[in-house]
Amino acid sequence: MDMHSALTTFFDESAELLAQMEDILLRAEAGAVAPDELHALFRCAHTIKGSAGLFGLDAVVHFTHGVENALDRLRDGSLAFSPALVALLLECQDYIGALIAAVAGGTAVAAADGQALGLRLQQALGDGLPAPVQAAASGARAAVAPDDTVVSAEGGVAIGAEHWHLSLRFGAEVLRNGMDPLAFINYLRNYGDIVHIETVADGLPDLAHGDPERCYLGFELALRSAASKAELESVFEFVHDDAHITILPPHSRMQAFIALIESLDEDPRRLGEILIACGTLTRRELDAALAAQQAGVATPPPKLGEVLVGQGVVAPPVVNAALVKQKAADERRAAEARSLKVPAERLDALIDRVGELVIAGAAVQLQARTAHDAGLQEAAAQLLRLVEDVRDGALRLRMTRVGEVFGRFPRVVRELARELGKDIELAVHGADAELDKSMVDKISDPLMHLVRNAIDHGIEAPAQRIAAGKPARGTVTLNAYHESGSIVIEVGDDGGGLDASRILRKAVERGLVAADAAPSTAEIHRLILEPGFSTAETVTSLSGRGVGMDVVRSSIEALRGTLDIASTPGAGTTMRLCLPLTLAIIDGFQVGVGASTFILPLDAVLECIELADAADERDYLNRRGEVLPFLRLRRLFAAAAPAPAPARQNVVVVRFAGRKAGLVVDRLDGECQTVIKPLGRLFERVSGIAGSTILGSGEVALILDVAQLVQQAIDGAPGPASFSTTAAAARS
Repeated sequence: MDMHSALTTFFDESAELLAQMEDILLRAEAGAVAPDELHALFRCAHTIKGSAGLFGLDAVVHFTHGVENALDRLRDGSLAFSPALVALLLECQDYIGALIAAVAGGTAVAAADGQALGLRLQQALGDGLPAPVQAAASGARAAVAPDDTVVSAEGGVAIGAEHWHLSLRFGAEVLRNGMDPLAFINYLRNYGDIVHIETVADGLPDLAHGDPERCYLGFELALRSAASKAELESVFEFVHDDAHITILPPHSRMQAFIALIESLDEDPRRLGEILIACGTLTRRELDAALAAQQAGVATPPPKLGEVLVGQGVVAPPVVNAALVKQKAADERRAAEARSLKVPAERLDALIDRVGELVIAGAAVQLQARTAHDAGLQEAAAQLLRLVEDVRDGALRLRMTRVGEVFGRFPRVVRELARELGKDIELAVHGADAELDKSMVDKISDPLMHLVRNAIDHGIEAPAQRIAAGKPARGTVTLNAYHESGSIVIEVGDDGGGLDASRILRKAVERGLVAADAAPSTAEIHRLILEPGFSTAETVTSLSGRGVGMDVVRSSIEALRGTLDIASTPGAGTTMRLCLPLTLAIIDGFQVGVGASTFILPLDAVLECIELADAADERDYLNRRGEVLPFLRLRRLFAAAAPAPAPARQNVVVVRFAGRKAGLVVDRLDGECQTVIKPLGRLFERVSGIAGSTILGSGEVALILDVAQLVQQAIDGAPGPASFSTTAAAARS
């Protein structure tokens, strides 16, 4: 791995660790953090610090070191969480992220900000502040108090001294991979004092055969340190694959061994290896225990831990702790084996190839039908089924939990609520619902704007809520669920709701609505999506109910989605986003109008019914006692069907976001796999068209935008005043 790739990995992993830190800190503020989460919080800061040290990012190392010491005190119970401390640690987490982002962007971050945070952190920790934190706040490396270890004249250390022994054998290619062995050794000084170091040059060739880009040296060194084995191992994290690192702990009591076993990060395969790594038993003792285990006559043979306890080599608590650690390591290793990181561009290329395979498969099936060969048709059908399986598998690779976006909002709600003096909690539901990764990246900004709107203008101030008979604490809700081949994401609040009369009055003043118009409540609510429309008397720095909402709507419509608004005065508002699950390949339903072919997303199709009277000019019908508005595609796309309509037409009933409408077509061609191709810039704004695809015959078919067509059919239906009369006529 070259240095650029290693840095990229560091940036990605740091972002994940910082997000994990934020999540744990927010839960800690709510009083719901478990002891293992405290350990995870510490490991996040520690890993970032250790990795940053490998790249010489001293600013990150020094600042994170102070945060790490604070988290260590939280972990050992000498310090407790408080709202002020959580707020400060969140600021520190932000600053660490800013430092790393500055490195990635080649910019600088104000050092004064870090010094101010360091001093505030030092004050928050009080008089019990340990020396390493003070050193970190001043930008110095952590100091370790010397002990009474005796160092001989030859540089050796007396047996039983309190030091760590590290045996380092770097791989021959470590230099070519951009890593400097001496940098790792020098970084160990951040954890303590190097008492002795011995260079092992047994593998060094003669000068004529040496390669200056290969590493031939090994090192044996003694380190006096209060660090844990996990901390020392993290120093060599980036060369684990190119080196053989052995770390032997100093002589310790049983309780220390138990604590060490629980904090180890390496994954030893066997109990004996764990105990040896801890220094609890020697290799000779392990070999003797293994021999006793094999020599027994019991079936099955006793477990190694039982033999060691029976021989009195180790105490039962140590064995039990090692067994727990071994089980956890096996579970973690199994989980890691089930996942694999793949670059997004490779997945995109795979989806493109699968799309072409779908088109080619459709062409083969069409040729098989034309040839009237039963065997060929059966083979083509089997091929198409396999292609469909490959398609589904490829699409699942790019699906990700919508919770990836939802996870960004607890911090947003917390900060904005404090800024506005409001008491707001965030309720998240359906975070496990999956969505195409490309969609997740594009809905983040629209959701952010909707959440900020809900906090700023949706939720009332505590005093207003109490006066209205509501609890002082307001709630912003994020909810996601699947419906009809789409994903619905709702952003709701239990605030005051939209004032329809005020919105209408502003719209009349701006000339958006005629003074004598009588729009429905839903139509009035949609007025806030008009560019620049707002009912706010003053502009805030956060958001405005309507300010920027047209941008949100445009962003959603660009993803072939819709934005609906449901609001009840005094009870709250819900913004409902309906989006397709994927932008790549879908199951389609093929219909025809004249000589043209159109595709409908199959998940949106409910049923097909025959149009009883094609000559009837009404644009609605009676569907089992329900009034169903419909659109005639011949009329909508007049150029597609210049010839007269056939005597028999069909209505395809479609649904989107809980609303139903019908589409009148000339013929039904059946199901098909559809590869979505984007329209050119000239046609991308054509109403009712979501994209295009290539049929097996090589012809181009247009994919209909069900969301727009359903909305158009409903808007064209009779208004509320006459709808009850129309419904009665439809039922008669």
